[in-house]
Amino acid sequence: MSGAGEPGRSTGSKIIRFALVGLVNTCIDLAAFFVLLKLAVPPLAANVASWFVAVLFSFVANRFWSFERSPDIRLHHSFLRFVSLGALISLGVSSLSIAALAGFAGVWPAKIGGVIVAAVLNFLAARWSIEGRPSK
Repeated sequence: MSGAGEPGRSTGSKIIRFALVGLVNTCIDLAAFFVLLKLAVPPLAANVASWFVAVLFSFVANRFWSFERSPDIRLHHSFLRFVSLGALISLGVSSLSIAALAGFAGVWPAKIGGVIVAAVLNFLAARWSIEGRPSK
């Protein structure tokens, strides 16, 4: 949250910060996914595990850097919202993408396609889970 007398961040600033966190988060997700595939973990299981590692980083970075924290939302509620929505959106979209497209396009194009589709939806979800509002 902004300090006393300090103006809130603009939506543009939040989008830029969210995008930067998202780039790092995507690198974490893809690196963990790569390592797990090399360890012979099945693609869908590797996707779930790599997503969980990445979502922990993403929550911390977005909560303390990208968005203004709402004093009305307790940390554990914010985390549960963030993880729940992340599971529905990013994990769901990327897993569906892998399940539907990996046989046709390959595992990596399917994974990256799912990441791209989920990015826009995740901005609104993250904003709601941390700030308590999807837009403003």
